Amino acid sequence: MNTDLDLTITQGKTSDIDAIVRFQADMAMESEGTVLDKDTLTNGVTAAINDEQRGIYLVARAEGKPIGSLMLTREWSDWNNQWYWWIQSVYVMPEYRKKGVYKAMYATLKDMAQENGVSQIRLYADRTNLSAQQVYQRLGMRESHYLMFEETISI
Repeated sequence: MNTDLDLTITQGKTSDIDAIVRFQADMAMESEGTVLDKDTLTNGVTAAINDEQRGIYLVARAEGKPIGSLMLTREWSDWNNQWYWWIQSVYVMPEYRKKGVYKAMYATLKDMAQENGVSQIRLYADRTNLSAQQVYQRLGMRESHYLMFEETISI
């Protein structure tokens, strides 16, 4: 693993919107072959940047340039009377993969979770994305006993 990057992890801000939008569009194409509507995506990222109740982005920078991001969202557990945090929208530019970028973002997120009394950090991964699953496992995450179900509701 290359650790020679001048890597910083910060909370996303308005000036990061274009980079995060680009990352999410690239991730959708790369992982699902999906082209996202740029206006909808920009509005969605902007809504989260402007309202932390919708989500918080962490942005990884090398030499000051955004090279990756993830979004965290919150879930309240009435069973445990504690917060769970969900990692979503993970993306690292291809030329920076396997260089510790996600590991650094995850470490920052774990520190934030401990500071905020968060009980669990969760994420979901595509069943076919074995390389991502291996990364998550190497960092201490384990497969949950839950299955995910969904239904799309038209609006």
